[in-house]
Amino acid sequence: MKTIGEIAKEWEQCPMEEWAQLFREYQKDERAGVKRLLAKYEKKLDALYREKERIQKMMYFENQYPQYQWICGIDEAGRGPLAGPVVAAAVILPKGLEILYVNDSKQLSETRREELYEEIMEKAVSVGVGIVGPEQIDAINILQATYEAMRCAIKKLDPQPQLLLNDAVTIPGVPYHQVPIIKGDAKSISIAAASIIAKVTRDRMMREYDTIFPEYGFAKHKGYGSAAHMEAIRTYGMCPIHRRSFLKGMKG
Repeated sequence: MKTIGEIAKEWEQCPMEEWAQLFREYQKDERAGVKRLLAKYEKKLDALYREKERIQKMMYFENQYPQYQWICGIDEAGRGPLAGPVVAAAVILPKGLEILYVNDSKQLSETRREELYEEIMEKAVSVGVGIVGPEQIDAINILQATYEAMRCAIKKLDPQPQLLLNDAVTIPGVPYHQVPIIKGDAKSISIAAASIIAKVTRDRMMREYDTIFPEYGFAKHKGYGSAAHMEAIRTYGMCPIHRRSFLKGMKG
């Protein structure tokens, strides 16, 4: 008879799709340790089924347009910060593709976002990223800069999209049918994927800026107006990546 430690190791090494076989194999084992193992993995399996159901619900909008092959989700990161670029991402996923745990990037840990970024980049049909820096943000305002970043992201897609699913906005100057969805990054798998790509891309940039301007703490607050960031601006003034239009009255 296998020890409980051996059975636990067997569970750890077994692919999730084969768990049902292990359940059948050990369900008659009366040892308390085995029963605890089965309860643990049954709970994990139940959580997996719930996650799959959630992902299926996030495909609702994509499934509403079967006539389109290339459906693109679009979202941005960095409209609110006082420093750094605004970054937009456009993502076309294969129809019906399940990427578990994809969600509004703000609902995910940094570790999970980084993991999902790699999976999305590997599995997507196409990904485009548009970046507009602080000088242009100051010149044309943040809303127009966001639209420009989105247009740039779309232009980089290959193939080009047939339909755009946008997080709440309608992008001017784009020759494709658009569907703005309020809180779309929590409702559409394509928009959620775009939100992750945009957020991770921008966060990586801000960590790079932190090595150039370490006194501001960009790696921690990513350019948002935290108390520590505001104190750094008062102490050191603004650096080249600060948005002057967001910091009127501050010394530069």
